[in-house]
Amino acid sequence: MKGLGHVVALCGGVGGAKLAFGLTKILPVDQLTIIVNTGDDFEHLGLHVSPDIDTVVYTLAGLSDRERGWGLAGETWGFMSALRRLGGDAWFNLGDHDLAMHVERTRRLTAGESLSAITGALARALGVTANIAPMSDDPVRTIVVTDDAELGFQRYFVGEQCRPVASAIRFQGAGEARLSEAARAALTRPDLEAVILCPSNPYLSIDPILAVPGVREALARTDAAIVAVSPIIGGEALKGPAAKLMRELGAEPGVLAVADHYRGLIGALVIDDADAADAAALAARGVVPLVTGSVMITDADRARLAAETLELARTLRK
Repeated sequence: MKGLGHVVALCGGVGGAKLAFGLTKILPVDQLTIIVNTGDDFEHLGLHVSPDIDTVVYTLAGLSDRERGWGLAGETWGFMSALRRLGGDAWFNLGDHDLAMHVERTRRLTAGESLSAITGALARALGVTANIAPMSDDPVRTIVVTDDAELGFQRYFVGEQCRPVASAIRFQGAGEARLSEAARAALTRPDLEAVILCPSNPYLSIDPILAVPGVREALARTDAAIVAVSPIIGGEALKGPAAKLMRELGAEPGVLAVADHYRGLIGALVIDDADAADAAALAARGVVPLVTGSVMITDADRARLAAETLELARTLRK
């Protein structure tokens, strides 16, 4: 895209993957790095599962299940049926085809390869050429603190269906984690011109990335335009517990709360037409608003929103 140097997208799962897909349709491969949250990663049945990475890879490969919103299209569940018959630990679904990703990732990790190298290899095997960088090759685990227990993210999200009331969120291991080399290189490039915070959950998908030492520091030093796309539309999240978490953590769900959460970090926020009435309040906070249709149903929606977001970043750089 003319007028921009390198672009970095900070990305979580479903919503972030959709925008990342759009970005890959309008930017050359060497102009984009997608830094993906790994705070959702966990070990299950002896396998290393990377839900956000896999969602991004499957989406960019055109293999994701658009109706369910996660996993592979055309998935089958024979493994899970057999596991349940055996009385196994079946609270987290692993599809028959998706299982191959986790088995191969775990095999390579055990052999000493880094998560970054493995992610690149598996993405290329599925025809994905985009630069996908795990935020860290070191373990970082998102922990949701509730009144009754501290729950790993997948136990909270899948096992408990987000029912427990959250009082805090912490990122175990973040303080000791190192930025992956690809993420560090992208965030410190001299030609970095735009950082896009994808419409992923601010608390559960973007905050873990920001918690890795070096990320906020790099963003504070850069002259790049930093633009977020709101995952909240009309006071609710299209998918996931973002609005519920906002309420439980003391914020009124809406685009103003998103802007306040990213206070001092972003220069602009893309919001949906449904939230146009909040544009003036965003501007009063020093955040440039872009009001547009932000629901991404079709591939054309994804590419259009990506183009509009990049154009906003370009105008901020003038």
